[in-house]
Amino acid sequence: MDDDALKIGEYEEGDIVEIIAIESDSYPTPWSENIFRNEITSPISRMLVGRTAKGEKGGVWGYIVYWRVDDEVHLHNVAVRRDMRRKRIASRLLEEAIRRCRWEGARRATLEVRRSNLPAQKMYEKFGFTVEGMRPGYYRDTGEDALIMWADLSRLCPEGYAAAGEADIKNA
Repeated sequence: MDDDALKIGEYEEGDIVEIIAIESDSYPTPWSENIFRNEITSPISRMLVGRTAKGEKGGVWGYIVYWRVDDEVHLHNVAVRRDMRRKRIASRLLEEAIRRCRWEGARRATLEVRRSNLPAQKMYEKFGFTVEGMRPGYYRDTGEDALIMWADLSRLCPEGYAAAGEADIKNA
């Protein structure tokens, strides 16, 4: 996919319907609209949306939800529309989230991932995440274990990301 085809930016109110559809198609126990709305209004929560740069309807291709608390980031939810998978959209969303968090002073990031979700684990490993623990039976729907992964953000991004100005981030 051409890098110019994807625009990553802040959540917009009109995105919620497409986000719920992607969520429902991506997870056995999807977040509800209410959960997303709570995340949107939480002062520690951030949501980035990847969409077609052309601005056409049906243009939400994926999203990432994360919390930033002090110098840590907790990645909560990443999903990409089924027909847009395997095009590096999740990687680009994660890269942008990390870039913004580094600029805001975050030093470490963590996440939980299903033990069976090997594609996600491989993507996170490419960003420097390593397995640091496990939560047995974490996922209620299947009783599956969650792997706990951590990354040192200062090792993930070139110093240029940390030095990016606010205008650069808003225009990303």
